[in-house]
Amino acid sequence: MGFLDNLENSLKSLESRDERDSQNERHKREAELQIAQAAAPFAEQLKKAPFTEQLMAHATRLGFAQRTKVHIAWLGTTLRLEARDRRLELRPTPEGVTAVFLKDGVELWQEELDLNGDAEKLAREWLAQTPKPTL
Repeated sequence: MGFLDNLENSLKSLESRDERDSQNERHKREAELQIAQAAAPFAEQLKKAPFTEQLMAHATRLGFAQRTKVHIAWLGTTLRLEARDRRLELRPTPEGVTAVFLKDGVELWQEELDLNGDAEKLAREWLAQTPKPTL
Protein backbone atom coordinates (compact mmCIF):
# COMPACT_ATOMS: atom_id res chain seq x y z
CA MET A 1 0.00 0.00 0.00
CA GLY A 2 2.79 2.44 0.82
CA PHE A 3 4.21 2.32 -2.69
CA LEU A 4 0.86 3.08 -4.36
CA ASP A 5 0.16 5.93 -1.92
CA ASN A 6 3.58 7.46 -2.62
CA LEU A 7 3.03 7.12 -6.36
CA GLU A 8 -0.41 8.75 -6.13
CA ASN A 9 0.96 11.62 -4.03
CA SER A 10 3.82 12.13 -6.48
CA LEU A 11 1.42 12.28 -9.43
CA LYS A 12 -0.83 14.77 -7.63
CA SER A 13 2.10 17.02 -6.79
CA LEU A 14 3.34 16.88 -10.41
CA GLU A 15 -0.12 17.81 -11.68
CA SER A 16 -0.41 20.75 -9.30
CA ARG A 17 3.09 21.93 -10.24
CA ASP A 18 2.19 21.73 -13.95
CA GLU A 19 -0.96 23.77 -13.31
CA ARG A 20 1.04 26.45 -11.47
CA ASP A 21 3.66 26.53 -14.24
CA SER A 22 1.01 26.91 -16.93
CA GLN A 23 -0.63 29.76 -14.97
CA ASN A 24 2.74 31.48 -14.59
CA GLU A 25 3.38 31.09 -18.33
CA ARG A 26 -0.03 32.54 -19.13
CA HIS A 27 0.56 35.55 -16.86
CA LYS A 28 3.98 36.07 -18.42
CA ARG A 29 2.54 35.98 -21.96
CA GLU A 30 -0.21 38.42 -20.97
CA ALA A 31 2.34 40.83 -19.51
CA GLU A 32 4.50 40.63 -22.65
CA LEU A 33 1.43 41.25 -24.81
CA GLN A 34 0.50 44.34 -22.77
CA ILE A 35 4.03 45.72 -23.15
CA ALA A 36 3.97 45.04 -26.89
CA GLN A 37 0.61 46.78 -27.24
CA ALA A 38 1.84 49.79 -25.28
CA ALA A 39 4.97 49.99 -27.48
CA ALA A 40 3.06 49.52 -30.76
CA PRO A 41 2.66 53.24 -31.56
CA PHE A 42 6.40 53.78 -31.13
CA ALA A 43 7.18 50.68 -33.21
CA GLU A 44 5.02 52.02 -36.03
CA GLN A 45 6.63 55.43 -35.73
CA LEU A 46 10.10 53.86 -35.86
CA LYS A 47 9.27 51.96 -39.04
CA LYS A 48 7.79 54.97 -40.84
CA ALA A 49 9.95 57.84 -39.56
CA PRO A 50 12.32 59.58 -41.99
CA PHE A 51 14.87 59.34 -39.16
CA THR A 52 15.07 55.55 -39.65
CA GLU A 53 15.72 55.81 -43.37
CA GLN A 54 18.34 58.50 -42.80
CA LEU A 55 20.03 56.42 -40.09
CA MET A 56 20.32 53.42 -42.39
CA ALA A 57 21.71 55.58 -45.20
CA HIS A 58 24.25 57.34 -42.96
CA ALA A 59 25.34 54.11 -41.26
CA THR A 60 25.88 52.45 -44.65
CA ARG A 61 27.81 55.43 -46.00
CA LEU A 62 29.98 55.79 -42.88
CA GLY A 63 30.59 52.05 -42.76
CA PHE A 64 31.67 52.08 -46.40
CA ALA A 65 34.13 54.88 -45.60
CA GLN A 66 35.58 52.67 -42.85
CA ARG A 67 35.62 49.65 -45.19
CA THR A 68 33.04 47.98 -42.97
CA LYS A 69 29.89 46.23 -44.13
CA VAL A 70 26.83 47.36 -42.18
CA HIS A 71 24.14 44.69 -41.87
CA ILE A 72 20.62 45.98 -41.30
CA ALA A 73 17.74 43.79 -40.16
CA TRP A 74 14.29 44.12 -38.67
CA LEU A 75 13.73 41.60 -35.88
CA GLY A 76 10.07 41.97 -35.06
CA THR A 77 9.75 45.61 -34.08
CA THR A 78 13.48 46.04 -33.34
CA LEU A 79 15.82 47.57 -35.90
CA ARG A 80 19.31 46.07 -35.67
CA LEU A 81 22.42 47.49 -37.31
CA GLU A 82 25.63 45.41 -37.15
CA ALA A 83 29.16 46.30 -38.20
CA ARG A 84 31.99 43.95 -37.22
CA ASP A 85 31.80 43.60 -33.43
CA ARG A 86 29.45 46.57 -32.95
CA ARG A 87 25.68 46.45 -32.81
CA LEU A 88 23.01 49.12 -32.48
CA GLU A 89 19.46 48.09 -31.67
CA LEU A 90 16.53 50.49 -31.78
CA ARG A 91 13.90 48.99 -29.49
CA PRO A 92 10.39 50.39 -29.13
CA THR A 93 9.21 50.52 -25.52
CA PRO A 94 6.03 51.87 -23.90
CA GLU A 95 7.96 55.07 -23.09
CA GLY A 96 9.48 55.61 -26.56
CA VAL A 97 12.34 54.20 -28.61
CA THR A 98 15.56 53.14 -26.90
CA ALA A 99 18.91 52.95 -28.69
CA VAL A 100 21.02 50.12 -27.25
CA PHE A 101 24.75 50.08 -28.04
CA LEU A 102 26.51 46.70 -27.89
CA LYS A 103 30.03 45.51 -28.54
CA ASP A 104 30.92 41.81 -28.77
CA GLY A 105 27.39 41.03 -27.56
CA VAL A 106 27.84 43.04 -24.36
CA GLU A 107 25.61 46.04 -23.75
CA LEU A 108 27.70 49.16 -23.31
CA TRP A 109 24.96 51.70 -22.74
CA GLN A 110 21.50 52.73 -23.82
CA GLU A 111 19.73 56.00 -24.32
CA GLU A 112 16.30 57.29 -25.19
CA LEU A 113 16.07 58.19 -28.85
CA ASP A 114 14.45 61.25 -30.38
CA LEU A 115 13.06 60.28 -33.78
CA ASN A 116 13.19 63.94 -34.77
CA GLY A 117 16.92 64.11 -33.94
CA ASP A 118 20.07 63.88 -36.02
CA ALA A 119 20.41 60.40 -37.57
CA GLU A 120 23.95 61.05 -38.80
CA LYS A 121 25.10 61.94 -35.28
CA LEU A 122 23.69 58.65 -33.96
CA ALA A 123 25.37 56.67 -36.76
CA ARG A 124 28.73 58.34 -36.07
CA GLU A 125 28.39 57.76 -32.33
CA TRP A 126 27.57 54.09 -32.90
CA LEU A 127 30.38 53.40 -35.35
CA ALA A 128 32.88 55.25 -33.14
CA GLN A 129 31.59 53.38 -30.05
CA THR A 130 32.41 56.23 -27.74
CA PRO A 131 29.86 56.45 -24.96
CA LYS A 132 28.32 59.75 -24.07
CA PRO A 133 29.58 61.14 -20.77
CA THR A 134 26.91 60.98 -18.08
CA LEU A 135 26.16 64.23 -16.31
